[in-house]
Formats: sequence, C-alpha cells, structure tokens
Amino acid sequence: MITDNQTNTVYFSELLKENSSFQKIEQVLKKHQINFGFLKDTKDIWVRDYMPIQTDINKFVQFRYEPTYLAEDLLLQSNPKDVCKSNGFAPLFSDINLDGGNVVKWTDRVILTDRIFAENPQFSDKNQLVIEIENLLNAKVIIIPQIKSDFTGHADGLVRFYDKKTIMGNSLKDEYKYWGEAMKKLIQQYGFKYIDMPVFDYKVQYKNKSMSAIGCYMNYLEIGNLIIFPVFELEGNKDIEAFDLISSLYPKKNIEQININEIAIKGGHMNCVSWNIKT
Repeated sequence: MITDNQTNTVYFSELLKENSSFQKIEQVLKKHQINFGFLKDTKDIWVRDYMPIQTDINKFVQFRYEPTYLAEDLLLQSNPKDVCKSNGFAPLFSDINLDGGNVVKWTDRVILTDRIFAENPQFSDKNQLVIEIENLLNAKVIIIPQIKSDFTGHADGLVRFYDKKTIMGNSLKDEYKYWGEAMKKLIQQYGFKYIDMPVFDYKVQYKNKSMSAIGCYMNYLEIGNLIIFPVFELEGNKDIEAFDLISSLYPKKNIEQININEIAIKGGHMNCVSWNIKT
C-alpha cells in the first residue's frame, strides 16, 4: 500500500476551485512546492470517496461508488469510471461498494468501518467480503464500528495509523460511549497502542441533515512531509491542544493550520476534498 507520507501529488475536484476556501489550500501547497491538479467530470467536491485506492506506484483499485446516503441525491454521485477515464487513470475496477473515505491505510493493513457490510448486502457472508477486499488491496482488513450519527459512516474522521502498531483517533473519553468501549476491545485484540486526539461536537443542519466536520481534527491531509491540519476557531474548540499534539507526534514535518469551516460545515475536511498519490 502507498501511505500518505509517501505521496507527492494531490488532486481536487474542479468544483472546489469555485469555493473561497481553496485559496487558502492553494497558498499552503504552493508554499511547500506540492504538485496539485484538478479532476474533470466530478459532481461534487468529495474526491476521496470516488477515486481509486493506490496500492503501488502504478497500481490502483477502484471500488463501486453508490453510497446509500446519496440514494436521493444522484446528481451528486460521481461516476468513478467516467472520472478515471477523463483524467487518464486506468485502475482495476471492483463491484464492491466502498467509499475511499472509509479506507484508512498503512503499508500492509487498512481500517474500514462496519458500514461496509450494510453497503454490500449481496454478501451474505461478511467474512467473504473482507477476504475479497484483502485480496484486492493485498492488505489485512481491520473493521471498527462506525459512528451511527455520521451519515457517511466513514473511518477517515475517526482514526489514522501512526505506525503499524499505533493508531491515532478521536479521544475515547470524548466520543460516544458505545464507540469508545468497542474500540478499547479492538485495541486489546490487536495489541495496538492508541493516541487520543482531541475532538469537540459542533453539529449543524445542512440540506436537512445533521452534519459537520467542525471539531474533527483527524480529517487532516498528510502528503509527503506536509500536514495540513484543521483549526476551527469557534466556541468550545480544542485547536491549541490538537495542534500541540500533532506537532509533538511529527516534530520533523511541516504542519500548517487551516480554517476551511465553509467546507467543514458540509461534513468533510481536508482528507475528504483531496486525493493524494505517489507519482
């Protein structure tokens, strides 16, 4: 698997250029001389979800993108085959329904939430679904519980790998009790170390759904030696605490804070609007 710290190029939807927040993102990328480009034929800004998973320098796996949360918003459902063709990517296509935002990678393992089972009812045998994903990605699959109130059910706002045996994630004492208790069991099962990242709750109504990535510091973008990290600057924030933690964990990386609340209020942050690869 290609991990985030191995990547050197990042893509965004062409639609994101119309958002005022992109100027802030662009300034950071240019400052650190990061290659970036724009994807044609996208229908929304959340490119992470409908772009392929990079498993090696010239190998990509593209899963089906038909999330149940877009069942009534098909105009926002990008077609991965169209996007890949229009932008010159030729991945291996799979009929398994899986959003890229629900794939958290390390070199030989990935974390997914249990939303994967609800999105693939054609698999009566859950173990068989896991095995097929493992074969496609050539990586061990670790299943964690989703946050039930998160309409996407993704993993990328919950956890990340710090190294093979260490997970960073939303503070267990500040998340929902059922999620924290389940994670404690999983951590013990796999012998993981767990680093608590601050999190605070800030939900708003957007398009008749309760959502917001405001308060979620885990959804940052790491590309090579650069981390673009959230800062929210709202009441109840834990901006300083979260920045101090990420700085102590990555003392040799360039860490830039960014406020893109105009995007975050819609349910995603830097990891959601970006697709970073190694070229």
